[in-house]
Amino acid sequence: MPIYLLDPEDPQRFPPPDRADASGLLAVGGDLSPERLLTAYSQGIFPWYSEGQPLLWHSPNPRFVLEPDKLHVGRSLRKTMKAGTYEVRWDTAFEDVIAACSEAPRPGQSGTWITDAMREAYVTLHQLGFAHSVEAWADGELKGGLYGVSLGAAFFGESMFAHAPDASKVAFAASVERLKAWGFHFIDCQVETEHLARFGAEPWPRKRFLGALAEALKVPTRRGPWT
Repeated sequence: MPIYLLDPEDPQRFPPPDRADASGLLAVGGDLSPERLLTAYSQGIFPWYSEGQPLLWHSPNPRFVLEPDKLHVGRSLRKTMKAGTYEVRWDTAFEDVIAACSEAPRPGQSGTWITDAMREAYVTLHQLGFAHSVEAWADGELKGGLYGVSLGAAFFGESMFAHAPDASKVAFAASVERLKAWGFHFIDCQVETEHLARFGAEPWPRKRFLGALAEALKVPTRRGPWT
């Protein structure tokens, strides 16, 4: 399966997602401009690479997806949420959240895929109203959170971190409940993890994901600060 080299002069051109190889790798090159990133997400494609690698673009099959109606919150986590252990805020510390995500240790990984260039790119998307953070605060300190990209009625989760027990879980569960209230169709979790499976996420074939994405993009994007 060939890996496509992106045209640096045409940020809106990507190969069809179904041409990705078995690992989900679809293309290499290009840049992280807002136009290219938003085009990629609208086509079910996202960047994922490590420092020292070229810019790599992926469209995995299957795709791990959570429908808000299928959110499962365990008894212990629900108790923590009801106790008000953490205050959940939106878009008040985006740069701090993405910085913490980039520094969070990952099992089996020696580095981070959230490079300086990625951080700068998503901060720009945040400033443009497309990228958002969900934060768990306690005693005036940021204890955990997540960030992602919103287009139409789809939310593309990127990464999360926790500096205290259940902090990222509270932020995630609260975000899904809010997105459900807003009528979002799904949360894209990208690739399967046991952690997200416990919340109710499940694998979708690429064809199903792309069809659902097309429907979600018919809804106007809730753009701007989510405060």
